[in-house]
Amino acid sequence: MLTISKIHELFLSCHGGVTIDSRKVAHNSFFVAIKGEKYDAHHFIEDVINQGASYVLIDNSDYEHIKNTILVENSISTLQELASFHRNYMKTTVISLTGSNGKTTCKELINEVLSAKYNTIATVGNLNNHLGVPLTLLSIKKEHEIAIVEMGANHQKEIEFLCQIAKPDFGLITNFGKAHLEGFGGIDGVIQGKSEMYDYLKINQKIAFINVMDPLQVIQSKGLTSFTFGLNSDKAMVNFDLMNTDAFASLSYKNHLIQSNLIGQYNINNLMLASAVGLYFEVDILLIKEAIENYFPNNNRSQLVAFSSNQVIMDAYNANPSSMEAAIYHFVSMNALQKTIILGDMFELGEESLEEHQAILNLLLNENQIQVFLIGSWFNQCHHQTSHIHQYKTFEDFVLFLENHSIENNLILIKGSRGMALERVLDFLKK
Repeated sequence: MLTISKIHELFLSCHGGVTIDSRKVAHNSFFVAIKGEKYDAHHFIEDVINQGASYVLIDNSDYEHIKNTILVENSISTLQELASFHRNYMKTTVISLTGSNGKTTCKELINEVLSAKYNTIATVGNLNNHLGVPLTLLSIKKEHEIAIVEMGANHQKEIEFLCQIAKPDFGLITNFGKAHLEGFGGIDGVIQGKSEMYDYLKINQKIAFINVMDPLQVIQSKGLTSFTFGLNSDKAMVNFDLMNTDAFASLSYKNHLIQSNLIGQYNINNLMLASAVGLYFEVDILLIKEAIENYFPNNNRSQLVAFSSNQVIMDAYNANPSSMEAAIYHFVSMNALQKTIILGDMFELGEESLEEHQAILNLLLNENQIQVFLIGSWFNQCHHQTSHIHQYKTFEDFVLFLENHSIENNLILIKGSRGMALERVLDFLKK
């Protein structure tokens, strides 16, 4: 079998990039055949070669006879080892980030800010797992000065493993929240798991970006070399001023007002992070301001969608108790004559599922001026005795209601876990 350095030489000769998706094979690309739960990519090897793949990494010797295949013991582990080798080879500065909420938005903002001065590359979408991180690293080219690598995790030791692959020079944690409680074993497990980012940075004497307004970040990052930021804090290297607005998150730095297109004051943390990273890398504040103000969220993350009748806050890409609570608090504070909240179940909460869903419902008990719709089996098991909160076991049950009752002239919040796919509600609100 070939060494990693030899496989890397073959990879460098492929100018069409790397992929594990047989539907996205480009001319002169490098394809990694992986056997998943539903599909075995080895079955498509001849197809991907005919489509233009120059080399195919395989771990099934039954296909070794096919031209341009590279047989290894394990395709996934070789992909990860190849990515780490390539990261060292390119010597690009790597900034890695993780956290319970806001990772993708924060990553996008940091990329927008840094790209104002540097040639950057960033994780595409939310490809932030044991496959996505290697694919991001293998996308680094010689011209890239900085790579922003998002890391997701739903169990212990995952961030530690991804850090070993990416070897970040800088790292940050957006926050510690109640996400993936089932896999992490509760909130203490979340804190421990996410803090694996700090552990790596500390051991390897790298730098962390720390929000001094977050006590957990301050505690967990003790002993780290850090660049700190906060709101009017005498403990921070960089200080911002909070700008109170009804809808969009805004802040100020040395009298420079930065007005984002992100709904919700809970996005202030993302604005501070992106701005602080930019300031550390000596991006001019006017360029930072321009980058953030020209960023528009998509993919159902903190989006404001305006129809002829309704205005909809689409924050339904994902949800956990922490992000749900923050979204509700902000929505309740907004000014509107008529307001509606549509929430879907939160997944991966394990034994705490019912308790956490009941806690979210309890936040809304006294908001009797707001019409509330709760969708999903967990929300359907919660108890209340109010007339403004309505529960539906399935999305289809809620659709039956919408087909006979219109929602018009409302400000509407929509939030739920990805598996609930609550963006389907939009078709009923376009009046």
